[in-house]
Amino acid sequence: MAKLNIVLHEPEIPANTGNIGRTCVATNTRLHLIEPLGFSIHEKAIKRAGLDYWKDLDVTTYLDYEDFLQKNPGAKIYYATTKAPQTYTDVHYEEDCFIMFGKESAGIPEDILYQNQETCVRIPMVGETRSLNLSNSVAIVLYEALRQHNFDHMRLDGHLRKFDWK
Repeated sequence: MAKLNIVLHEPEIPANTGNIGRTCVATNTRLHLIEPLGFSIHEKAIKRAGLDYWKDLDVTTYLDYEDFLQKNPGAKIYYATTKAPQTYTDVHYEEDCFIMFGKESAGIPEDILYQNQETCVRIPMVGETRSLNLSNSVAIVLYEALRQHNFDHMRLDGHLRKFDWK
């Protein structure tokens, strides 16, 4: 079973992190938060966005990027950035890999990106669009990684409440 990891590098907006937390619960994905955070993970806003799912979230916090690297030695990390030379569909997401996203106002620091060019990925956009919303970006890339693993641990059928599909 593919177990994926989403990493947020210094997230600033609690509602985004709450939404991402809910997506992680729905996909059995681990969430990693690298401090400093722009909010407390105990704030109402983050729990409101994550609704009643936050209690089920597998979440770990780290003091900084170095602490994250030290506690996850040898981790395969993909860095999502608008500056990447390849798109998020150009790579194969290994089981247990990490997909990192930067803070809303500045993204992942460029020195980190420069040191990891071969695993930097971007979501294509038209024109001069600066970026997509963080929680939308996480969902787009995470679901591509899950698709590559054939959604192997997820429910693939849907059911109506009043009717049966033919």
